[in-house]
Amino acid sequence: MEKRVGVYICHCGSNIAGYLDCEKVTEFAQSLDSVVIARDYSFMCSDPGQDFIKNDIQELGLNRVLVCSCSPTLHLRTFREACQTAGLNPHLCEMATIREHCSWVHSHDNQQATEKAMALVAAGVARVLYRDPLETKFAPVNPNTLIVGAGIAGIQTALEIAGSERHVYLVEREPSIGGRMAQLGKTFPYLEPAMDILAPRLEKVASSEYINLMTHSELSELSGYIGNFRATIKKKARYVDESKCDGCGACWEKCPVEVDSEFDRGLSKRKAIFRPFPEAVPNVPVIDRENCLHFTNGDCRICQEACPKDAIDYEQKDEDVEIEVGAVIVSTGYDTFDPSPITQYGYGKFDNVVTSPEFERMVNSSGPTGGNITLKDGSTPQSVAIIHCVGSRDENYHEYCSRVCCMYGLKYARFLNEMDMDVYQMYIDMRCFGKGHEEFYKQAGDEGVNFIRGKVAQVTDITQEDEEKGKLIVVCEDTLLGSLIRVPVDMVILSVAMEARADTDEMARTLLLGRSRDGFFMERHPKLDPVGTMLDGIFAVGCCQGPKDIADTVAQATGAAARAIELIAKGKVEMEAATAMVDEEVCSGCGVCEAICAYSAVEVDPRTKKAKVNEAICKGCGACAVNCPSKAMQLKNFSPKQLIDVINTATKEYAGLAS
Repeated sequence: MEKRVGVYICHCGSNIAGYLDCEKVTEFAQSLDSVVIARDYSFMCSDPGQDFIKNDIQELGLNRVLVCSCSPTLHLRTFREACQTAGLNPHLCEMATIREHCSWVHSHDNQQATEKAMALVAAGVARVLYRDPLETKFAPVNPNTLIVGAGIAGIQTALEIAGSERHVYLVEREPSIGGRMAQLGKTFPYLEPAMDILAPRLEKVASSEYINLMTHSELSELSGYIGNFRATIKKKARYVDESKCDGCGACWEKCPVEVDSEFDRGLSKRKAIFRPFPEAVPNVPVIDRENCLHFTNGDCRICQEACPKDAIDYEQKDEDVEIEVGAVIVSTGYDTFDPSPITQYGYGKFDNVVTSPEFERMVNSSGPTGGNITLKDGSTPQSVAIIHCVGSRDENYHEYCSRVCCMYGLKYARFLNEMDMDVYQMYIDMRCFGKGHEEFYKQAGDEGVNFIRGKVAQVTDITQEDEEKGKLIVVCEDTLLGSLIRVPVDMVILSVAMEARADTDEMARTLLLGRSRDGFFMERHPKLDPVGTMLDGIFAVGCCQGPKDIADTVAQATGAAARAIELIAKGKVEMEAATAMVDEEVCSGCGVCEAICAYSAVEVDPRTKKAKVNEAICKGCGACAVNCPSKAMQLKNFSPKQLIDVINTATKEYAGLAS
């Protein structure tokens, strides 16, 4: 059958047309073999632009379409749907990237950008000529959703999905849900108690018939594909029977062991059998096996003897639970930066240099000090310095801004100022970007907080004057005064950075997710798909994807819930059509393809000794085809002859134009 190609050059406003000659590229495209029509238009992705394609398919009998515009990541689906609407198989549509590959990288040279665009258009025509119509296949979608991590992001997502009467598995590695938000006192900018916001949601999770809560548990394995994932959850033994325990507290009251409380950041003690905090959900304690005397020396049964419900079970074992879900939402949160390596700030050396999470617990009315701010000797400080950007915006640690530090530093300043303490904010830039945040900043200044713009050089106890004796001395540059100053204070608070969790790399391997340079999970697109990942059906929300405050986290969690509900409501999902295929006559069964496949989509049949592709799982990445020693593996619409012709055409045309 005669190949009839339509070529469409997009101006993309001035993104393309401002840097290369679109009319000249269109004239060139019209001269190519098999091209029936070539057009240029301001925005091909708009309805009028798509109408050009639809009308030309029907009126001119086009059986191949090449759109030359932006990245296929953005609009390939748009143009394929336009072709399908006009009756053309969507896989006979191809895109050439002349925005990112031409106008944006050759903005200094209009002629060079135009010539390169011509070469890419010629290569695109050569490529689309080899395309074959592919069958679009669908797979059913499991209606359940797995959420990994039960901080505020996971909780919000779970409640939204459960609200649509869909079943959710909510997995949390800690003994209780709530995450970092449960450790907070008041939240900026309106200073509502965090627990007042969080506690009702904790109870809703606990009482929802659609949420299967799995605390003290971890995701250990994930396989499958969008709509049909199989997960293995390692449920660790609590050594407490949840069906019997009523959370009376008799067990931990009698326990003789005391260790530092992780929840209170080491500012208080907890028992070897403990509940992280009073509002914990589930309201069931857990035994810390590493510190429990029964497990360390075998001679203690005090908690078991004290329990009126006979709920203590030392014989409990870890168990693996397998579940099947259609979508996975990752909301594993963040860690806080340990400032110990920044030795000049004195953390770990001076008693009254504390981190922001430690101060957060101290100032919390339900915290270890009952909201009383005290120094190591028990006295009340009269002056406090808050040092911003500790571990953030620092090439030696994290180059990114953690976004929340300025605001929680201002929050602390407000609390301290109310107690008639002198407060000094040492900052590089004050970034108060959210709704009500700038007003919060202004109010802190109006209330008498001292702002010193400049980088802190050192925190020391070496005094020079009588008024400095017994104080911590913050040495910093005041860029507004243009001088180095010394500020004597009783306490120093380090506003530490948010950073990716220590186990993010391990979790990324389990979920096959990418990570950005800063270590957080990578989203599919920061603007067009901020909650999606490169693996269809898996979404990443909250601070596991990057630093953000509670408001942005909740908004993103709600968006991810909508995506999961959309997927489930459809009941079926379109599968990748351009998958790998095996030429069984050539296949030697060597297993290289099976070993190289990141999606476990290829396996060698032990009976026939031939490779087989599970098209439902295959993502068409081509790794197997590239590595196959016998060339038995190929990718549909990516044949070797096709790719060689594309390369030859591009280089030939570009060389000719350049000369």
